[in-house]
Amino acid sequence: MCRHLARVGPTPVTLASLVTEPEHSLLVQSYAPSDMRGGGTVNADGFGVGWLGPADWHLYRRDDPMWTDASFLDLARGVETTALMAAVRSATVGMPVSTAACAPFRADGLLFSHNGVVRGWPDSMADLAATLPALDLLTLDAATDSALLWALLRARLAAGKDLADAVAGVVADTLVAAPGSRLNLLVGDGEQVVATAVDHALSYRTHADGAVTVASEPLDPDPTWIPVPDGSLLVARHGGVHDPPAVTVSPLETRR
Repeated sequence: MCRHLARVGPTPVTLASLVTEPEHSLLVQSYAPSDMRGGGTVNADGFGVGWLGPADWHLYRRDDPMWTDASFLDLARGVETTALMAAVRSATVGMPVSTAACAPFRADGLLFSHNGVVRGWPDSMADLAATLPALDLLTLDAATDSALLWALLRARLAAGKDLADAVAGVVADTLVAAPGSRLNLLVGDGEQVVATAVDHALSYRTHADGAVTVASEPLDPDPTWIPVPDGSLLVARHGGVHDPPAVTVSPLETRR
């Protein structure tokens, strides 16, 4: 059911410092995750990394396991950024294994990832899908539950919702349509990260330079990692060396 992480901060770090180098990095979580909660045993159906450049987000995505991609492992040591999102994928049975299906997805200055599964897919989501313009459905990134959630989120943003309320609304509507779904969503705009914890693991950690990291599983044994309670919405905005990051965690049912 995938693993993902995001980081925003005032100072650049290498992709490797989060994705490949830590003791329990996303690379390690691709073959030895520790908290999948019955959602598979490995995350070998592809991966993706998005990082903020001078003008826009850049993406590197593959439908192979991360550990097989020597070029990415080398690239990760040399690319620095202030904001990134990364995911390793465990495809739900019946969904395509393709590069296009790998998070993060990118549009309108945002990156998006979904860790989990929509129950009863695709029948359970037919009514929600019908609320989208036909063009949005015809141009989904992939024929997956995650890609539809991404389209539903962008529709709410286009209607004027702020990012946190749009994310919470998509989760609420999906749980009505598909009870029991696992919906850990992760969205970043380069300055803030919005995340949900719904029937799956999530933790966050703040850093001395004002950065914030949010991840499915802690990347190391540092005791400052804080677990996010189930049914929560997290909003994190980075600070600076003398300005601590702002992190709020609230119950999802209070947002819509």
